[in-house]
Order: sequence, then C-alpha cells, then structure tokens
Amino acid sequence: MDPLDIMMNLDHVIPYYQPIVSADTRKVIGYELKAYYLTEDGEKQRLDWFFKDSSIPHDFRLEVITCIQQKALDYYLETDKTVLLFFSYDAELLYEDDGETILSLLQSYESKGLDLSKIVLELKEKQITEEVYSLNSLFKYIKTLGIQIAFDDVGKTSGNLDKLTYFEPNIIKIDVSFLKEDALPHLYNDVHYSISMLAHKMGSTLLFKGISTYNQFNYAWRNGGRYYQGRYLAKSNPQFVEKDTYKDIMERDFQLFVKYEKKKMKAQLQLTTDIQQLFKQTLQDIDANAPHDEIIITIGNACSPFAFRVYICNDEGIQLSSNAEKNREGNWELIPEGRQKNWSWRPYFFESIVRMNVEKKGILSNLYTDIDRNEQIRTYSYPISKNKYIFMDIPYDYLFEQEGLL
Repeated sequence: MDPLDIMMNLDHVIPYYQPIVSADTRKVIGYELKAYYLTEDGEKQRLDWFFKDSSIPHDFRLEVITCIQQKALDYYLETDKTVLLFFSYDAELLYEDDGETILSLLQSYESKGLDLSKIVLELKEKQITEEVYSLNSLFKYIKTLGIQIAFDDVGKTSGNLDKLTYFEPNIIKIDVSFLKEDALPHLYNDVHYSISMLAHKMGSTLLFKGISTYNQFNYAWRNGGRYYQGRYLAKSNPQFVEKDTYKDIMERDFQLFVKYEKKKMKAQLQLTTDIQQLFKQTLQDIDANAPHDEIIITIGNACSPFAFRVYICNDEGIQLSSNAEKNREGNWELIPEGRQKNWSWRPYFFESIVRMNVEKKGILSNLYTDIDRNEQIRTYSYPISKNKYIFMDIPYDYLFEQEGLL
C-alpha cells in the first residue's frame, strides 16, 4: 500500500482495541490501541508497517498517529473512562519534537474530562538509543502530568537492564510470542526472572504480551506477570468489551496453575525428605572424623540413583573436599581440582547456609544451569556439622523422569 493513499484517506484509518487483563481482578483493566486501514473492498489492514518505516516522513507518521489517537480518545470519553489506554509511540518521533505533539493532544482532551493517569505511553526498548537517552527529562515531566510510561519488548533482544533502572518505567512489557508451545527455553526464564525482580524493586508492573497458548499464559503467570495481553485471552475489537468477559477462562487457568504448582512443591518436599532420611542413615555409619573425600564417596554411592556430583564446603564457601563425580560407567571417582575453590560468590549461597543452621535440615535448590554440563540441575545441601555442609547435584535426566521436579 502506498503511504500517500493513507495520507489522502485518513477517514479510512480506524482504531481497534486489544484488551489487557489483570491477574488480581481477572478483569479487563485497559486496551492497547491498534491502527487499521479499511480498504475500499472492506478489508482491514494493520498499519504497523507504516509507523515502523523510517523512510516515511516524520510529519506523515505523526499526522496518522495523531488521527488514530484522536478517534480513540473520542470513543474512550464516550464509553469507559476508568480503564487504561495504551498508546504505542515511536521514541524517535517523541525525541524529534520533544513530545509536543502527543502532549498537546492529551492536554487538549484533559479539558474534556480525560484523566491523564489512565494514559500509558508505550515505547519500544530497542528504540531507546544513546541519542534518545536525553528523553529522561521529558519522561520525568510526562510522569508529573500523571501519564504512565511503558517499555515494550524488554529483554527480547539485548536483555540489558540499564535502561530500566535509568528510566524506571511504570509498566514493563515482555513478549512471549516467540516461545513455542512445546519449548520454553530456560535461559529466557532466567532473563525474565531478573527483569521480574528488578521490576518489583522499582515498583513497576509486568505486562506479558503475545500470549497465544496456555503454556505461554502459564509462563507469564509463573514469572510475575500482573497484566496479560494476547489472542489466547482476547483479540483486538473495534469496541470495548465487558470487563468480566475473560474472567471465567482466567479463573479456570489460574486454578490449574495453582494445582500444578502445589503438585510440584509436594514432589520437591518429598524428594527433600527422601534424601534427608538417606543422608541421616548413611552419615550414621560414617566416622565423623573420616577424611572428607571418604565421606563424599560414601554419600555418592548411597545416592547414586539420583546424584552425579558430591562435595563438601565450609561456611565461608571454601570447598574442603575433592569433587566426587559419577562417570559414564556409573562408578564414582574423585576429582581433586575442586578442592579449595571458593563458592561464596554463588547466588543464595549464604542464604542456604543460614537456613540450614536455623532449620537444622537439608535444602533443595531451585532449578539452575550447571556450568560444566550446560544442563538444568538442582542441588541438595545438608549440614554435617556446625560449619561443614555437603552439596549434592541432581542431574536433569533424573528430574525429567520424576513428575513435578522441573
């Protein structure tokens, strides 16, 4: 389609609204504005390409954006002014006129009853280049007006978190559409977990978009999503919908999510209990003053069905033993290179040490990627004295075979 055709027929540019639902209320809390063009044949075409094409003059793109936003605001004020309205905007266009176009538009509608706190200005993270870092002052001013800032496609390409800490957006959008139904890469889970933790510290809300499958919805829920968007829940519509439209499907899926998480927790607790009982029984038969390497070989043999590595550390993170590792033949052997390594830098190391001292029992770690094997594992740690602890690594193959351990 020729951009000039669009410019000459702005009355054919029509707004659609994709619902955004909230986890806490299970209701529609807002809409993202989508721009379509209605052809003479009655077909509607998305105009994303028009706004992304940098060869189209800025004035043209601003005029079309303003046109579609005006139509949306007119409809918004006539219907439900209590929901959020998300406006996707090009950061470069915002930079070009220092936000004058969008702010003038919104402030002109404020006198008509528009609550600026219900407007969310949505920018692509990748468009926040070094040049537009100067937008920070503008962002601060926009926030003083009550307008919210959202960063879209966070972590999709670079995974850098510096922009988030610098700009502190109100809402962080993560796209899960690239995660396939049968493969949710754990590395992305690690990235999104980091973003989730950072968002929590900043007081930002996580919004997962592109949700087209049950698994993607579950993934978003497990990674701290408060808001959800995608055709699995709701497609774009030319009008707003009832706020409770998607409540039943959300409550049904949330019940399934919770049921599965409870099953996982029970499986992990059962594994922890089984290993702890085996440890206690095995350690009773070991001389407390026996060499560390003798202890880990004995533990390794006793736990051979579900372990591939055993070692001992002190409460400062220094490895006191070799690594006892199971070879391909299933036999345990000592790897002395591990002795005297310092593991205090590892996340949650000291938290686990303190927990073991207080609770007087072993701890099963979350899933994480083992550097040497490049696979997801869990580690079971157990206190054998006041300042000595056994660590036992459980391989992916075993976790995969047991329901609820992945």
